[in-house]
Amino acid sequence: MTARPARPMPAATDFAAHPLTAYETALAGERVALHADRALHWPAGGVLFVADVHLGKAAAFRAGGVPLPRGGTGRDLARLSALLALTGARRLVILGDFLHAAAGRVAALDEAFRAWRAAHDGVAVTLVRGNHDDRAGDPPPDWRVDVVAEPHAVAPFLACHQPVVPESGYALCGHVHPGVRLQGAAAADSARLPCFVLGRRRAILPAFGGFTGLALVAPARGDRVVAIAGPRLFALPA
Repeated sequence: MTARPARPMPAATDFAAHPLTAYETALAGERVALHADRALHWPAGGVLFVADVHLGKAAAFRAGGVPLPRGGTGRDLARLSALLALTGARRLVILGDFLHAAAGRVAALDEAFRAWRAAHDGVAVTLVRGNHDDRAGDPPPDWRVDVVAEPHAVAPFLACHQPVVPESGYALCGHVHPGVRLQGAAAADSARLPCFVLGRRRAILPAFGGFTGLALVAPARGDRVVAIAGPRLFALPA
């Protein structure tokens, strides 16, 4: 799948009548739950997957002279904490772009993550290095984040940053920040929403970070799209 201008998706009134806060499905023969807070949980493996956290992005913008408000890092880390508490996951796998840029690696970020890490001492954290991580640099050793190259096997899944369709296994990917545009009854009524894109051999997760954009995607034949509207998820018709 490539990110490109997408055709409008079906009208919002065509959704399932009862939206969900978590959407359960099967990938690679394993039961997984998609969460409205932009994460995928694999219960049998005890793993929570997120993509494109982009910690320090607002700080990097401020360093470049853009006056953005503070507090985004704390909110994103609090969301991670809530997801870990909700799912009971003992491992967190980040599908790339954990850190946004070297300019965003400020003292406040270091202090916030150290405090978060101490609160989740029993959780193993793995980062699959993404393109922004290449530029920002790996987290410091005392953050206790294991950094690996893609593809990283978490059998039966392959943890990746760039979207791929593997010859074997099932890829969980990030990078794209996928979104869909939904059209209402009136021409002026439309909304852009983050989404999960579930294919036969790979899934693309929405960007986890609160300060990230969307790239409208055109689903490939056979893909399933699960859109996120606030705290709810909607499986869109094919």
